[in-house]
Amino acid sequence: MSPIDLRNHLAGRHLLSSEIPFPPELLQHQDIQKEKGVTKKGSSYQCTRCLNSKRHLFASFDCAKCGRQCTYCRSCIMMGRVSECETLYSWIGESLVPPSSAGMNWSGILSPLQEKASLKIKEAIEQHTELLVWAVCGAGKTEILFEGIEAALQSGRRVCLATPRTDVVLELLPRFKQAFPNADPIALYGGSEDRFSSSSLILSTTHQLFRFKQTFDCLIIDEVDAFPFSADETLQKAVGKARKQESTLIYLSATPSGKMRKNKNLPHIKIPGRYHGHPLPVPRFQWIGSWKGSLLKQKLPSPFQKWVEDHLQIQKQAFVFVPNIPVLNQVTSALQKLNASIEGVHSEDPDRKEKVQRFREGTTPIIVTTTILERGVTVPDTEVAVFGAEEEIFTESALVQIAGRVGRHRDYPAGDVVFFHYGKTHAMISARRHIQEMNREAGL
Repeated sequence: MSPIDLRNHLAGRHLLSSEIPFPPELLQHQDIQKEKGVTKKGSSYQCTRCLNSKRHLFASFDCAKCGRQCTYCRSCIMMGRVSECETLYSWIGESLVPPSSAGMNWSGILSPLQEKASLKIKEAIEQHTELLVWAVCGAGKTEILFEGIEAALQSGRRVCLATPRTDVVLELLPRFKQAFPNADPIALYGGSEDRFSSSSLILSTTHQLFRFKQTFDCLIIDEVDAFPFSADETLQKAVGKARKQESTLIYLSATPSGKMRKNKNLPHIKIPGRYHGHPLPVPRFQWIGSWKGSLLKQKLPSPFQKWVEDHLQIQKQAFVFVPNIPVLNQVTSALQKLNASIEGVHSEDPDRKEKVQRFREGTTPIIVTTTILERGVTVPDTEVAVFGAEEEIFTESALVQIAGRVGRHRDYPAGDVVFFHYGKTHAMISARRHIQEMNREAGL
């Protein structure tokens, strides 16, 4: 291993020694900057990696390394512990120059709405400005990025597309590998095989941005309204830390927050219709009574069970969204009595990746899931049920995204979206109205 290998690994990154697969003596190189993981000024602390300065998000422990009470940051602990006696390393010498020509291998045709958005994105990249792309679910947001990304890569810029969910990163990677084979795109997420690799085109979860420092010429934040990014101030700070001072920042969302929509300093482009020109499926409401009481008796509400049985009979795949893991376990167990191939998946499931892949491949007829699959996972011919749609977890934004799983493919542009409930909520009504208004705006 040489200093060149070390440079390629560290360029633009902000890493702990445990994240650098090189001998310790190489870390003394003159072009490596060393910073304390946590700094103290008076009675205040700041994390150098995630920039957290909230006192309640720091804690102390008996440190074997420095032999004293050592303060560490709890805000980014999931990325590896950063403490007062830990060092963060970054490369400050000459950086790795990305390929001068990436070349795009995509021959699709953009719709007029997509083409308009694509041009806006290219302008933002050329002018180092910010842009919000407000596009309905299934508008083809990925494809409208391609021409702008190609232009950025050909001019020697580094590009990152970050999204809150690992599932979305895994969904996007093969599409970007096909579109930009010469750029050798990599995916970064917890446990990623690419974590020691470097590329001019990176797909990552938003948490991985903590590991970058003034790196990207173009940073794209997908699903900007999604949890945890929308609720985590440190993740939002990580965006500012990861991008270069002169750079482009593009936000993508089907359901941007009211604050973002009203921000007059943030230019935006709106795509109210899907790329295939068909309307968004409008959810219908189905009352199922006290479903919690039914589950206590180990039964399913009749309208919901019949909906599932009908889908099994005609071999139509479906998502069933539920409000939490206990309900997921109960519903999955009951449905498996109808068909043993039905599976349930949630954020803490160790087999999450494999289960989602089986559903994509058509092996699993129906997948019961929490809101972890409300975004990013696309199956061509599928329908959706929301079980317990009145529960608080199902916000307007979540329900719009869930409904957006249906009708995305041009060969299967329609489908059933049912909100099974024990009482209509403002969120349910607003989500349906949101979808209807988008259809009207698109002239559909």
